[in-house]
This record gives sequence, structure tokens and C-alpha cells, in this order.
Amino acid sequence: MISAGEASGDLHAGALTRELHKLSADVEVFGMGGECMRDAGGQVVFDIKEHGVMGLVEIIQKLPALFALKKAMGKLMDERKPDCVVTIDYSEFNTYVVANMAHERNIPVVSFIPPSVAVWRKNRAKYLSQKSSWVATIFPHENDIYVEAGAKAQYVGHPLLDVVKPKLTDEQARIKAGKNDGIPLILLMPGSRAQEIKYLLPTILQAAVIIKNKLPEVNFCMPCAPTVSKVELLEQIAQYDLSVRVTELDIYDIMKVSDIAITKSGTGTLEAALCGLPCVIVYKTSWLNEFIFRNVLRLSVPNIGLPNIVMGRRIMPELLQEQVTPENIAQESLKLLQEPEFSKAKQELSIMREKMGDGGAISKVAEGILQLVAKDENKTVLQHNNG
Repeated sequence: MISAGEASGDLHAGALTRELHKLSADVEVFGMGGECMRDAGGQVVFDIKEHGVMGLVEIIQKLPALFALKKAMGKLMDERKPDCVVTIDYSEFNTYVVANMAHERNIPVVSFIPPSVAVWRKNRAKYLSQKSSWVATIFPHENDIYVEAGAKAQYVGHPLLDVVKPKLTDEQARIKAGKNDGIPLILLMPGSRAQEIKYLLPTILQAAVIIKNKLPEVNFCMPCAPTVSKVELLEQIAQYDLSVRVTELDIYDIMKVSDIAITKSGTGTLEAALCGLPCVIVYKTSWLNEFIFRNVLRLSVPNIGLPNIVMGRRIMPELLQEQVTPENIAQESLKLLQEPEFSKAKQELSIMREKMGDGGAISKVAEGILQLVAKDENKTVLQHNNG
């Protein structure tokens, strides 16, 4: 049983489902996911389009729906009796609800892409360690923290190294993205969840208008995530004196031929980085979320962009909360388009790509899951025979 709660998690759920089927023809995959998991042969019982949330305030607002989801997922565990529950990202719900419910039912839990202890407090690593049979980490420094917290943890590498692979020819990608020779193309990536669109898209579009006024020849492209309505994006864009090409699918090909991106913090920043695409990273949530993060949870980190976290220093510009204004985004974007900043950013991304090493994360996790299930089944047989 897989639990992936957002577009990035569904991407990895799909890859993992496909690899599990490749390794074992008898494996059955079901749970919470989206189109990627479904296309790979998994049964999507709970669709992520209905359940994706971000921020503590939004979680509170959706508590009735989340309680209903919890009850339904618990019932599914009781009825289907999975041999293993795999949680993928979606830290709040997967850590405190799904992993806990599985643990209570003595179902082995594999935490793939566990909560980032570079952002969240280390006590979360201890809690998850108590609920999980195996924690498959994607960053070396986080693996050490999980081991210290008592987890059976293994650094498997980042799954995006297996996934971020452009498929179109350069010419096909340029046509789809609307890339013309000698004309800058800026990718606008406001996110894959309703709250992200709400908090970021208007500001990003206003920034694009400023950029267009200062650099009239620039073009814009906006990939539409599977969890976002293309119609809603077009309706919002239509409110501005701006031409934006909205595309679906082939995101890595579009990243490959773009010059820079304006993107919300998250998985998309690392996807762009692996495609060699410099980014202006933005993050904005409600004022109440910000207050809770800074004053209640006392979270304070030097960087939130994944490329910057991987490198341990800021290689891409970040704008947070009150810094996220149309003027600031436009200023950072125009600066990033100019030399020597553009070449410097490209060079830093090349170094980051080398630092992340080789791929293989998905196959390692799939093999680990099957080994864990086989070991648990043998243990059950022995207990039954001894009894």
C-alpha cells in the first residue's frame, strides 16, 4: 500500500510501482496517489487531487476531510491487509497518521523521502524512527540524523536522478515551449497545489508584467501540473496584459530549453536544477503559518531551496514571505538573466549535479521493500510453526 499526497510524491509513486511490477509480477500496489501511480499499474483508491494541502493552517481548515481520509485509509488497511505500507513525502499526514496507523496494525512501514530534518526539528526523525521498519533517505546528511535517532535508515540517493530525463528532441522542445533564438524564455512555476496557486500566482504574474515592460522581447511559459486546472490558470493569466504559453506534460524538455525559472520552493527547484535551469526561488504562505513556523515551532533555516540545501550554501536566489513582491521577483529574474550571474548559476548547477552522484534510488527502494516483505512473511511462518 502506497501513500503519496501530492504531485511530486505521485511522480515517485509511479516510478516505484513500475519498478515493483518489474521485479515481481505478483505484486499488488494500491493506496493514495495520482495519474503517475495509476499509469504505472497501481490502483488509486484515494486521488491526490482531493487531498493535497500545505501549511498548518490549511491542514486545520481541512481537518474534517483529513479525519474522513484517515478513517477510510484505516479501513482499507483492515480490509486489504497490505504486507507493507510505503509512505512517500507528504510529511505531516504520512508521519503522524499513515505510519502510525500501520504501526498500530503491525504492518511494516517504509518511509521513502522522509521529512526533511534540514527543515523540521530532529524530534520528528525520532518519532518516525519508532514507527518505521525502514527509512530510505535521499540526502546523506539526513541519513546520519535518522540513524542517530534510532532508525534503520539507508541513503538510497535522490529518485529525481532516475526521473529527470528529457525525451523530446531540442527542436520539438523548443516548439512546445515557444523558445526562439536569441529571445529569453522564462518558465513560471507557481506550484502544484491550490494554496500555492492562491498565494503565489498573482504575484508571479505581476512580476512577469514588470519584466516584460523592461525586457519587451522576453517570452513566458507555464507548465500545468496534473493536480492543477489548466482552465483556472488561463483565467488568472487573462487578468493581466501578458502572453503566457501554458503547457502540459514534457516538463523536463521545457526546462531544458528555458533560460531561467521563477518557481516556488519544493521539488520543482531540484528538477529544474538537474536540467541546468537557474531559478529564482519563492515561498509564501499565510501570515498565521509563518507565525507558527517562526515562533511556535521555532524553525529557522539558512536556505529552503533544495539546490541550496544540497550545496550547503546559496547558489540560487531565494525570496521568502514579505520579500515575495512583484518588484523583488522581477529584479532577481532580470539580474539572473544577465552575465556574469547567468553563467555563474549554470556552473554552480553543474557542480551540484555532480555532487548528487548516480541514480538508482527507485530500484534500491523497490528491492528493499520486497526483501522486507519476504523477511516478514518468513518470520510469520516461523512463529506459526513454533506456535
